[in-house]
Order: sequence, then C-alpha cells, then structure tokens
Amino acid sequence: MAVDELAHRVALVTGASGGIGRQLSLRLAGDGAAVAVHYGANREAAERVVETIRAGGGQAVALAADLRDARATAGLIDAVEGRLGPVDVLVANAGLSQPGSYEEVDAAAFDETLAVNLRAPYLLARGVLSGMRARQFGRILFTSSVAALTGGIVGPQYAASKAGLHGLTHFLAARAARDGVTVNAIAPALIEDTAMLPGDPGDLKQRVPVGRLGKPDEVADFALAVLRNGYITNQVMSVDGGIHPG
Repeated sequence: MAVDELAHRVALVTGASGGIGRQLSLRLAGDGAAVAVHYGANREAAERVVETIRAGGGQAVALAADLRDARATAGLIDAVEGRLGPVDVLVANAGLSQPGSYEEVDAAAFDETLAVNLRAPYLLARGVLSGMRARQFGRILFTSSVAALTGGIVGPQYAASKAGLHGLTHFLAARAARDGVTVNAIAPALIEDTAMLPGDPGDLKQRVPVGRLGKPDEVADFALAVLRNGYITNQVMSVDGGIHPG
C-alpha cells in the first residue's frame, strides 16, 4: 500500500493528547488523513495536537470521551463521523496504568483497567468494522504492551488487559481480512515522555537491552509502516528495545 493511500482517510486515535498518541496523530495527518484526536481529561494537550496539524495544512478535531463508560465509545464514533466522516483507521491507543501488586489490585481496580484497556478497544472496533468491511478498506491497530508477553511490572490487571488485546486481534483479523481490513497490535515497552512509565526512567532503562528508553516517534514510525501495509494482519509486534525475543 502506497503512503498516499492514507490521504483522505479518516483516522481516530484514542489517547492522542500526548506521547505515542500525539506522534501517531501527527504522522497520520502528515500522510494526509483527517484525524480525530481523542482525549480523556487533557483537553489543552489534545487541542495543541490539533493546532499543530492544522498549522501544517491538515484536518483534525479534538474529541473527549471517558472510555471507562461503555456508552462513550458509541458517542465517540458518532462524533467522529459527524465531524469528519466514517472511520477508516482506528488506532486504539488509550490506556490506564495504575501500578499495584496482586494483593493491592481489587475487583474495582481490575474492572476499571479492563474497561479502558480492553473493553473500549473492542467496542470501538466493533463500532467501525461493519463500515470498513462494506467500504472494503480498514486499518485497526491496538496498542498493547510487552507486559502482555512477559507479565511486566505494572500489575496483574494491566498485563491481563493487554494480553486480552492479542486474542481480540486474532479473532477480528481472521474475520475481516478478505474485506480489505487489517487488524494488528503493537506491544511497546518503556517509552519515554509518556504517562505510562512504571517508575524512574533512570532505573527502568537498565531493563532494556539497548540501554535506553524508547521514543514515541520510534513507535509511531513502526505503527505507520503497519497501517500503510495491506498485507500485514493478525500480528502482534513488539517495539521494546529487545526486552522480549519475538
């Protein structure tokens, strides 16, 4: 798939107010997509992303939704379609990361994490898949984590929620591939300038074989390569500096 085939597509990026989501939004806009920049609480940061895209001649809107609420996903899709048009590219990037041991993570904490990290991506994908299949084009990309592969260090609820995205990827990809829709997941680890770091950056980089934390633009580079490629589907791909040997 040529890079310019993302031009004039409508992309929804959740958790797009900072870090990886911000870079993904900017890269999609750079490829000519109209971008819905979703945020949960950080309105100012999301609007700065939109301003940057518009300053470069692109099209973008900032849209709020509390993904802990199952009903919010349908409202978010409706808002995107009302402002930009049907969603062609879904990047389910929003995540909740609250460190805790299995003794500390109770039912409420577990449910809240799964609501944001797993249920919301599923409901968003469910909401856009029919239209994508009818139009014979679609790209769905879930942001997972190396914690889904190794257990990680955040907590059991986080690892479980991200591992669930892998099963969801495989289930949906197998059913949508012949209709021109790809479904993949990327599994980053220890990316700087994000709110998801579970500790001091100086200590965390010692866990990474390459000896440093990853950068949001490195994740975005890889994600865009996946989104541009219509032959890659049903894959979970790590971006982790060598932590997990895939």
